[in-house]
Parts: sequence; structure tokens; C-alpha cells
Amino acid sequence: MAYLIFVSFVWAFSFPLIKGHLTDLDPSLVSFARMALSFFVFLPFLRLRGVETSMGVKLAFTGAVQFGVMYIAYITSFQFLPAHTIVLLTTTTPLFVTLFNDLSTRKFNVLFFVAALLAFLGGAVIKYPDQPLGVNLTGITLVQISNIAFAFGQIYYKKLSNKHDFWKDGSVFGLLYLGAVILTGMSALITADLSHLQVTFHQALVLIYLGLIASGVCFFLWNKGARLVNEGTLAIMNNLKIPLGIIASLILLGESTDYLRLVIGFAMMLGAAYLCESGGKR
Repeated sequence: MAYLIFVSFVWAFSFPLIKGHLTDLDPSLVSFARMALSFFVFLPFLRLRGVETSMGVKLAFTGAVQFGVMYIAYITSFQFLPAHTIVLLTTTTPLFVTLFNDLSTRKFNVLFFVAALLAFLGGAVIKYPDQPLGVNLTGITLVQISNIAFAFGQIYYKKLSNKHDFWKDGSVFGLLYLGAVILTGMSALITADLSHLQVTFHQALVLIYLGLIASGVCFFLWNKGARLVNEGTLAIMNNLKIPLGIIASLILLGESTDYLRLVIGFAMMLGAAYLCESGGKR
């Protein structure tokens, strides 16, 4: 769980970076740049011995969906919705995680669903904005596509890894990024106007940080951490970045918040985690 908590802290700062610096760049190009940097980070660790071709394709497909589809839809949504609305809409991810787990096991897990529902409600309590929601159907759809893609990738990678525990995560993770590079690269060739591309120095720094750290290192740690917890806890952890991001902003930036809503929402997430970790004994 320590991996998931650490990554949640890092991701908590990604919302303002994307909204503040990258919205005027083509979303597919931004996604491609991040995934290409992530791929080169893990390329030296890639070891394909013992990995069948069919498994390599499945891993690349996992990355194309979890990272490629997710990023393209997520970053594009910033062109249609304000950042606070996007944060609120990402709170549905735990529900999709439990849904895909139920589909893979062909069994409805009541405990995990209740825990995911608590995590969703906790995130909604914390992040429901005081200002009017900027509702746009295209933006809402894009965020939910992003949530579905990320949730699917987590569960699918966890299932694949559990069946092939002879490999180390670092030795195959480059294949996931390769799949994402191929998808986002093809998308960028179609949508991006490369002849008029202008990237400022600050945008380049943000892309490098997001590509190497928030994407490269953190996606690896997230999927590695996903293998070490049950699916219910994994679902809950998808929303942990919300209260952690607010707490970090309070400490480091001196921002204000509704403390009652923060405490209530955080308590709901802790209660959901307790349900999962205790196995529903209480």
C-alpha cells in the first residue's frame, strides 16, 4: 500500500500543472511525449526472455488502454471542463475498478462494491465545488472514458501478473509504455499540427517532469502496488489523491478549504479501506 500512497501524493499536483501549462498543446501530442519519456526510462530494464509473443501483445495492449486511451481522453477533457469539475468526475474510478474485477471473476463482490461506493462518495463530499459546475457532455464523457481505461488497465495487469509471477514488474513494464507510445503516436500524427508546433521552455519542463516522474516512475509503482493489495483496497486508493492533494495544498501553499467536508470525506475513505483490509469481519 505504501507504493499507492506515495504515488497519490505525486499525482495530487498534476491537475494544476496540466491545466496551467499544457491545455494549448494537442492532447495526443502531450500524451505521446509523456509516454515516450516513460518508455525510454524503462527501456534499459526490458527483459523479454520467457515472455511469449502473445503475452507481450497483451501487455502492450494493457498499456495502450490504461495509459494511452486514458491520457488522450483525460487531457482532452481540460479543453471542455474546468479543473475542479474534472477532479470531481474522476471520483467514479473506484466503481469501475470493482466492476472490472467482478467481470473478471464473474462474481459480484458486495464488500468491494460498498467500499468503492464509500470512496466515491467521500471524494464527492470533499471535491464538490462551491462554484457552479461547468457541465459539458463531451467533457463528462471524456473523463469517464479516461476513468474506465485506467480502471481496466489496473485490473487486467494485476490478473496477468498473478498468472505469471516468474517475471519482475520492471522487466516487462516497458512493453506497457511501448503500447501507449504506439497508440498516442498514431493519434498525434492524425490530430497534431506539427508544422506550427510551438513548445515553450516551461511547457517542456512540465512535460519532462510528467513524463519521467508522474507517468514513468509513478505508473510503474502504481501497478506494482496494485499487485500487493486486494481489488477493493485498490479501488479506494484511486481516490486517495483527492484528500492528499488538499492536505498538501494546505501545508505547502497555505490554501483554504472546508475542513468539515475534508474530515468527513477522508473518514469515509478510511472506513472503506478498513472494510477491505478487515475482510468484512465487522
